[in-house]
Amino acid sequence: MAKVYFKALSCHASPEEISRAAQEVLAALTDQEAAALEKHVPMKVHFGEKGNRTYLKPEFYDGIIDFLESREVTSAFAETSVLYGGERFTREKHERLAASHGFTRLPVVIADGDKGEDALDIPVGLKHFKSCAVARKLAEADQVLVASHFKGHALAGFGGAIKQLSMGFAAKGGKLAMHMSVKPVVRKWLCKGCGLCIRRCQVGAVTLNGKKAVIDSDQCIGCGACFSICPHHGISVWSLKGLCNALFHREHFREKLVEYAYAAAHGKKHIYLNFAVNITAGCDCEPRPMRQVVPNIGIFASLDPVAVDSACYAAVLKAGKRFKGEAQLDYAQKIGLGTRTVELVTL
Repeated sequence: MAKVYFKALSCHASPEEISRAAQEVLAALTDQEAAALEKHVPMKVHFGEKGNRTYLKPEFYDGIIDFLESREVTSAFAETSVLYGGERFTREKHERLAASHGFTRLPVVIADGDKGEDALDIPVGLKHFKSCAVARKLAEADQVLVASHFKGHALAGFGGAIKQLSMGFAAKGGKLAMHMSVKPVVRKWLCKGCGLCIRRCQVGAVTLNGKKAVIDSDQCIGCGACFSICPHHGISVWSLKGLCNALFHREHFREKLVEYAYAAAHGKKHIYLNFAVNITAGCDCEPRPMRQVVPNIGIFASLDPVAVDSACYAAVLKAGKRFKGEAQLDYAQKIGLGTRTVELVTL
């Protein structure tokens, strides 16, 4: 059994009220669970895609930052790059988007490098993955404050701490591995033969043939570094096979999320805060306004990512919305990521 600390919020809660509630549950968790804080604890957040309106706003985190400062703990807003194009594809664009959305109180760290290629390979030896490509600066941190927006997701069913640990901590190669289960291919009509992909490949799987890059699929480990670094969009990760795998084998996708979450969390002292506010059917990655599907519920905090997601899932279900993807919680418990047995401590 794992304790989950909870502070309720009204449907009209102001940013200041949300901030205070987050501070209160974090203080209760760290004090009552005797959870020691490192001297530097990055905060994993989501800056929200351009055009999205329901992502967690930067002022929601002010109470958390105040609390960390009161304990003489430094922090930073940490994120990773995305597979698709847009404003979060490279570090430069991502940092610019973060600033435009108001994430300026803390330094911004894009944890997987300039183009999403900087990763550490974390051994897991699980059903789908022997190892996972986790963003280097997050993989190297002993403790991360994992701040997650609990809401729906088209493929995962719902997103919370587990999805933040998995897709949120993964470098581009890891995101590719979870989504597509295929390896990158060269678009010869776009390849300029510049050789950047060859220099970036860690296993020598990319060569030049007639001034065009060629990827040896048998040697390729699917890390995505070549795709990430190509300035000409000459390498693609999209394919009919990959899309079919993602759409028609969602249970595999959800299990892969859990295995990446295990890689990001195993042996670490992470702290998990779930914001069950602005709860939408879709993800904060969607570049469009969305409506709430249930009223605000509150802030949940735990040392166990499975427990905090289980508590949120149950609360949203009680409020009248059933998200898909509950089986990922069972799989997470099965592989030892955490427990679904929750003791809810209401503040």
